[in-house]
Amino acid sequence: MNTVVIGGGPAGLISAYFSAKSGNQTVLIEKNEKLGKKLYISGKGRCNVTNDCSEEEFLENVVTNPKFLMGAIRRFSPEKFMEFLGAKTPLKTERGNRVYPISDKASDITKCLENYLKEVGVEIRLNTEVKEINAENGKIAEVVTDKERIACEKVIVCTGGVSYPLTGSTGDGYKFAKSLGHSIVEPKSALCGINLKGDFYKQLQGISLKNVKLSVCRGQKEIYSDFGEMLFTHFGISGPIVLSASSYINREDLSNITLKLDLKPALTHEQLDLRVLRDFDKYKNKQIKNSLDDLLLRGLIPIVISMAKVNGERKNNEFKAEDRKKLVDTVKAIEMKPASLRDLNEAIVTAGGVSVKEINPKTMESKLVKGLFFAGEVLDVDALTGGFNITVAACTGYVAGNS
Repeated sequence: MNTVVIGGGPAGLISAYFSAKSGNQTVLIEKNEKLGKKLYISGKGRCNVTNDCSEEEFLENVVTNPKFLMGAIRRFSPEKFMEFLGAKTPLKTERGNRVYPISDKASDITKCLENYLKEVGVEIRLNTEVKEINAENGKIAEVVTDKERIACEKVIVCTGGVSYPLTGSTGDGYKFAKSLGHSIVEPKSALCGINLKGDFYKQLQGISLKNVKLSVCRGQKEIYSDFGEMLFTHFGISGPIVLSASSYINREDLSNITLKLDLKPALTHEQLDLRVLRDFDKYKNKQIKNSLDDLLLRGLIPIVISMAKVNGERKNNEFKAEDRKKLVDTVKAIEMKPASLRDLNEAIVTAGGVSVKEINPKTMESKLVKGLFFAGEVLDVDALTGGFNITVAACTGYVAGNS
């Protein structure tokens, strides 16, 4: 056997195809009973397979080590990936340039990739677990499974991270890499909910917000912000903009991090102040706590009043300008302190992995062991939601397979 690919996710499937297409006798080993198990749950079962964007936009959405991917994404861009998939399964593009199979079935993407493997004669071995990879004199020599020893010249490790362990992502690739001398950047949760300090969020559990802005500050410096939707939960906050924020703070000292929520990002402080004045005039004989329904969701009103440290029992005509300023300032920046990120079991992807300093970005080959390659989430590369992480798997798999 010439080449062994370990892992039947998107990186493994694409690596195996291009390896065999390049003339290598290729076997794909997967410990699950079927290929693409993690693909089946991506995009809530619909498989947001890539993003119809330029190479530059793609790299802007890579959180960790985007420079490492510059060459790979130029060789197998989102456009080329879409052409590759589209030749066998029709695709569609939705909001945010997210690309899905037209059928809305993740299984169609897996079938598409399986059909490619059949065309080039990749041997697929399911229900087979790799136990170790052995090298001799700095070169790959064999792969040992729970069933046999396979002598080979090249191995492509595509075992994923450690998130969603039920899909088979249990960190095997880190173990193999370490045994062959590679450094592992500590795996962290990425694209996950954030546990908050305090307990105010418990009163807001289940409240979903749209068109809000979440900013992440390290001390006084803003390191990330995004507009969109978020949700208060039993543990803190979740939702699209929170998932993105989590990927920017998973390597930070959280004691230095503050999250600021702007409930009315479309309005400046001055515009919001005028808006509050209008509402107070409209409900001039009411108490403050009963005058904000036009501006805020009812569940948020007592929390905003409490955080602003103003008296909600007072009537509008008794409300002073400085109290109104406190109210406006709070609506524009509800401060939250993160306690921790949700567990890796709940993370959409794993940040961390095999250090890219030890990988040749032009080939995805190890700089330490000849014939050893890595592709996909096993590497210390992660991106935001929107089809970018599967595209990371695709472009690194393309380069590894062709190398």
